[in-house]
Formats: sequence, structure tokens, C-alpha cells
Amino acid sequence: MVIRILLADDEHLTRGALAMLLDLEEDLHVVAEASTGSEAVAKARKHRPDIAVLDLQMPQKDGIAVAAWLREAVPDCNPLIVTSHGLPGHLKRALEAGVRGFVPKTVSAQDLAQIVRTVHAGSRYIDPLLAADAISVGNCPLSPREADILTLASDGAPINEVAERAALSAGTVRNYLSSAANKLGAENRYGAIHIARERGWI
Repeated sequence: MVIRILLADDEHLTRGALAMLLDLEEDLHVVAEASTGSEAVAKARKHRPDIAVLDLQMPQKDGIAVAAWLREAVPDCNPLIVTSHGLPGHLKRALEAGVRGFVPKTVSAQDLAQIVRTVHAGSRYIDPLLAADAISVGNCPLSPREADILTLASDGAPINEVAERAALSAGTVRNYLSSAANKLGAENRYGAIHIARERGWI
């Protein structure tokens, strides 16, 4: 039985090399490649792969967003995230989106091939170091709305502009930012944004 794979990564050299290495395995076959999240969705819809190996950070849709889409639209396809940014918050969001595997890009092609087989067999594979980091950091204390407001404010926009983006009053935005800073033990919104980003919560 041949496991059909979709590879999605915006780094063309990395994706091409990985496709070539995986295709050397007798039981693995890369049926499609994509460089953006939206392209990955289109290719998954067309080719119906068994496994989608997704880069976490891609243009248009990130790997987690693609995984969430796959869970609804191509439920027989098991998503596997590979990333060079394996932050605790990313892992938690990935698992909530239905991701079956989460590994760093430092993994060898041979190990990745075995992980693909593991995930295809119905098991889950989480890199032990990434899992340990996630456990040590704990759960995100921010409410979904606080995380949204921090994200909207992360480019340094003034309060009024953030309020306009969020369709809220400036006072309400200040309250959300103040609450987020308090929960994260930060002196201000800039410190809160830094902490939340560092832990993958926004």
C-alpha cells in the first residue's frame, strides 16, 4: 500500500528536496506540492492525499488553518506540521485543529518518513522536546478576545486604529490590553505582545 502525500512549504528548495527524499521510499509517494496555504487547500481537494505535510508558517493560510480545513473537507487526510517555530502555543492550537503530528524541521527525512507511517496508521506523533516545552509553559491565560486584540495591536498601531480594526470603542480596547498585560505579568501592551508571541499564543 502506497501512502499518498501532499507537501506544502513556501521554501521551494526545502520542499523539492523533501519531495525527492520521500519519493525514494517504496511505500510513500508525493502526489502534490504547494507553496501557500490556499494552494494546499486546492491541491488537497483535487488529489485527496492520505497525509498532508504542512509547514506551520505559509502565506495566505498557515499550516494550522489548512489542518482545520482538512478536518472538515478531507477527513481521511491526516495533517502533519513541520516547523522551525515550534512554540508551545502553536502546538496547542495545532492539536485543537486536528493535527496528528508536530515535528521540527530539523528532523531527518528518514525519521519523517517513519513519522508519516505512524500518523497514517492512526497514531499521533509529537516531538518530545516540543511537548515538554508546551507542558512547562502551561495553558494560555488570555481569553480569545484578548488574544485577538493583542494580535491587532502587534504592529504598534495606536489605540484608535486598533479599536477601528476590532470594531470596538477605544476604551474597550484599552481594557482588553490592560487585562492581557496583567494576566501575562507585563508592564504594558508591548511587553504583553512580546510574551504572547514568544510563547506562540498570538
